[in-house]
Amino acid sequence: MLVDSHCHLDFDALQEDFDGVIQRAKVAGVERMVTICTRVKQFDIISKIADENANIFCSVGTHPHNADEELDISAERLIELSTHPKCVAIGEAGLDYHYDSAPRDAQETGFRRHIAAARATQLPLVIHTRSADEDTIKILREETEKGAFPFVLHCFSAGLEIAKVGVELGGYLSFSGIATFKSAQTIRDAAHMVPLDRILVETDAPYLAPVPHRGKSNEPSFVRHTAEYLAADLGLEFEQFAKATTQNFDRLFSKAA
Repeated sequence: MLVDSHCHLDFDALQEDFDGVIQRAKVAGVERMVTICTRVKQFDIISKIADENANIFCSVGTHPHNADEELDISAERLIELSTHPKCVAIGEAGLDYHYDSAPRDAQETGFRRHIAAARATQLPLVIHTRSADEDTIKILREETEKGAFPFVLHCFSAGLEIAKVGVELGGYLSFSGIATFKSAQTIRDAAHMVPLDRILVETDAPYLAPVPHRGKSNEPSFVRHTAEYLAADLGLEFEQFAKATTQNFDRLFSKAA
């Protein structure tokens, strides 16, 4: 029993063989998937995928790369759309200073609006943070002082300090195929540091395929490779790790439970 807590089933690489992708996930023991929104103005596409598939859920939000395109999207609009029966999360939103595809002030504005929506709905905020640890920590601390909100640091690839702060503030960390890369020791160190009841697994498909599929298009079935690798690295039986991460998903994404 596994859950792919973060994938992009609307992207072309997965749409080209959608039925095959879903069937292979089922064979691999992936019982549920969350297809993540990157533009609120495409939420109808995302929600339609969820509506048509019983084991697929969705989120609503604006990726930081697109933050300046959707500054007209208010927290109230996010809250309104999140009432969709299959919408189980807010985001993904956050800060990405690696690519800086959108102005940083727009990214911060969007991030804080998404936090406000997560606080109001108590749906988990799916946080994208890359090369922005210091500012992400600052915003998370400031916003938590206004009122707690559930969140997950998705596709964790940041430093140990933000991992510590995330756990301290009640958040979860989600690990992708990056954790299987030889160069990713810091990420594996974070997995060892985080309590087992705060760990999720994901693919971020179609990106970041784990070993032994690195370099290929990723898909939800491959989350099993990441889970097997992390279980072994943590000294756990696969079944124990799979059960724990699924229970964690159900606790955080309670609307999908």
